[in-house]
Amino acid sequence: MKTSRIALFLAVLIGGAAGGWLAFRWHDQAQQAWAQQQELEKRRASWEQMKGQIWSEIRRFHGDSGIWIEDLDTGWTTGHQQAKLFPAASVVKIPIMAACYEAAAHGRLRLDEQITLNGADKVYGSGLLKAAPNGSSYTVEQLIELMITKSDNTATNLLIRRMGFDDLNQSFRRMGLTQTRLSRKMMDFSRRKQGVENFTTAKDISLTLRKLYLRQLVSPAVSEQCLELLKRQAINDRIPARLPPGTVVAHKTGLEKGVCHDSGIVYTPEGAVLVCVLTRSRNKTAKPAKEFIARIASRTHDYKTEQL
Repeated sequence: MKTSRIALFLAVLIGGAAGGWLAFRWHDQAQQAWAQQQELEKRRASWEQMKGQIWSEIRRFHGDSGIWIEDLDTGWTTGHQQAKLFPAASVVKIPIMAACYEAAAHGRLRLDEQITLNGADKVYGSGLLKAAPNGSSYTVEQLIELMITKSDNTATNLLIRRMGFDDLNQSFRRMGLTQTRLSRKMMDFSRRKQGVENFTTAKDISLTLRKLYLRQLVSPAVSEQCLELLKRQAINDRIPARLPPGTVVAHKTGLEKGVCHDSGIVYTPEGAVLVCVLTRSRNKTAKPAKEFIARIASRTHDYKTEQL
């Protein structure tokens, strides 16, 4: 009888302790859920505030713009004319890079394949190869690096020559870029005057960047390699211009007469945000467009780092 009472006492004691632990655990989880909800609501309010600031910038800008902003951690997005066609300029080099790596992954191209530079391949504008000796030889991988990090137009045209317009455009479509079209080489202004243009949209370029960020473009290793090249892009007078020194940005610019773009991923300690701004204007210089893009990027960075 005594043993039974002891056993009952122990069972009640253990049951009470377990119930108390469960109650504590439930309370702790409820507190965490409440704190997370509060933080999410606070961040959502900051997101809405940032959207208002961006609309103010759009109204102030004397030109046309296509914009896509995406918080890559929450999935929140906002855009302005994100599906409108803009002359692609050099931002089309992002999907060209992806198409080359896709061709290499499927055996249609070798990254170590040598391509010879001829005098007819050289064009003005960005890059180093315009000054290289005729007959110089470069691997496909070297040309991709120059195309992205130095925005080398001659390197880009060598890759276009090797791949062909049809193969590149088919690759774009496989990647889901429904409105990106490559119809002429870089700096081919005679074709441009005839109305032949390369086009893209903020939504298409952003889709490519998102796939890179998620390591979903061709393969995780290729996506990582592409991002590292974009982080080494040497022209930093747009998206990075107003960001704190040392901010990592994987991006690609574009600049032609009346056209000024930048599109990339801004990395912060609080996470990453995708910023794509395409512009077209009749301004005499690109300075207003560059400043506009820099302000948009700064607004998104301030939101992400809670500095609004």
